[in-house]
Amino acid sequence: MDVLLVNPDSSAQAYQSLAGTYSAIEPPTWALLLAQSCRSKGFEAGILDCDAERLSLHDAVARIEAARPRLLLMVVYGQNPNSGTTSMIGALALARAVKEAGLAAPVAFVGSHVSALPRQVLGYDAVDIVLLNEGVYALHNLLRSDLRDDLARIRGIGYKASGPAGFAVPTLNPPEKVVPQDRMDEDLPGYAWDLLPCRERPLDLYRAHFWHAGFDHAQRTPFAAIYTSLGCNFACSFCMINIVNRVDNADGVSAADSRGMRFWSPAWVMRQMRALADLGVRTLRISDEMFFLNRKYYAPILQGVIDEGFDFNMWTYSRVDTVRKDSLELFKRAGVNWLALGVEAGNQFVRQEVSKGSFREINIRDVCASIHDADIHIISNYIFGFPDDDLQTMQETLDLALELNTEMANMYPCQALPGSPMYHTARQQGWALPEDFEGYAFLSYESQPLPTRHLSSAEVLRFRDEAWRTYFSNPAYLDLVERRFGQDQRRNVEDMAKIRLKRRLLGD
Repeated sequence: MDVLLVNPDSSAQAYQSLAGTYSAIEPPTWALLLAQSCRSKGFEAGILDCDAERLSLHDAVARIEAARPRLLLMVVYGQNPNSGTTSMIGALALARAVKEAGLAAPVAFVGSHVSALPRQVLGYDAVDIVLLNEGVYALHNLLRSDLRDDLARIRGIGYKASGPAGFAVPTLNPPEKVVPQDRMDEDLPGYAWDLLPCRERPLDLYRAHFWHAGFDHAQRTPFAAIYTSLGCNFACSFCMINIVNRVDNADGVSAADSRGMRFWSPAWVMRQMRALADLGVRTLRISDEMFFLNRKYYAPILQGVIDEGFDFNMWTYSRVDTVRKDSLELFKRAGVNWLALGVEAGNQFVRQEVSKGSFREINIRDVCASIHDADIHIISNYIFGFPDDDLQTMQETLDLALELNTEMANMYPCQALPGSPMYHTARQQGWALPEDFEGYAFLSYESQPLPTRHLSSAEVLRFRDEAWRTYFSNPAYLDLVERRFGQDQRRNVEDMAKIRLKRRLLGD
């Protein structure tokens, strides 16, 4: 085949014991998009999902050898903002194993971490080529080449040129554009669902987030996730999702320099949803960073879902200040049963500092009440350890979480993720950053959040872990779960809350 796209497995390091049962296993969205894009241009593509199949390095290398691809592409994206960096754990380990096995195919990397730090990634011995930004056109350009002598002329890649005395010189070519709005349907024409592994039926190796299935393990598969748009119009300092839009190779470029959104047509979205419905999928994530933002785009999609009668159980994101009360009934009728809200911090000053003032003053309590009135569940996202946080402001965030008492809460320690404005600030200010990829994983043993101006990394991590236990063992929360989902589901949550993560920073 022309290209084998690999979704590496970093789950054990990133999620510890949660990887076995509680963490989601999401379809590799960007591998699926890139594979279908390549096939639409006449190239033969395959996908090796090491994460879904939980392949050992030995078995993964054997599968790669059997596929005999011209190009091996490690796709190190992920749905969580830190996933591009944490996926480097498994990607680099597998790339090294491939080189040790003597396989001939060049090894390329693409993804958010690669786009954030292309020179660093290209510096690894096991990496031959990096694709900059989302890599769509760079990949097409590569596959039209001989993958050796043509590399110097291919836009949107980095490679190792031959320097003096035969030394390899990491070289970045001029950037390639991202897929423009008017080419989205044509150049990213869909998902290569048929290339994914399965056990007995399509997508049965993938499982939804525990809460998305109403805390019922039996409802978690089959599961899929799709985008209806790419990117975000905002520039929060802790976020790096827009780094894959990057078209500037200069040092110091962050996600804030590449903000913007591109949309597929509603007809394109309906085709993807129809394909999933025909495959038996009911549990579906809409992964857009800002789905609940522009009525011009979301309303036709939601109405189309209603008209087609898909009967999906969906969730998607919204900022707290973009929720439109008059649209909630449409969301619910379309099957959006969960909205993820970026509450981030309980202290208004802390929140405004990290969002560059882009959050409008909003009564979060009223927003949550409106969503609940529409019979939609809420996943609230909180971050502990912003630069201005101290113990008091983090307690304010926890107090707000306990007061809102939403059906799910994600609690993250603040990380200066590569590609985010905060990462560049941390480098400039000399703040301590993780020395390995695992340090950027929120739930890993090696997790190393940023210190704040008032607290150490260990103090931030300890507070976050204790806050999580407080929330999920809170009787008011457990009563809510039982009332909303049932007694068995309450017991499932209680079992989850018994798991204690081990942390190097905390002396485990």
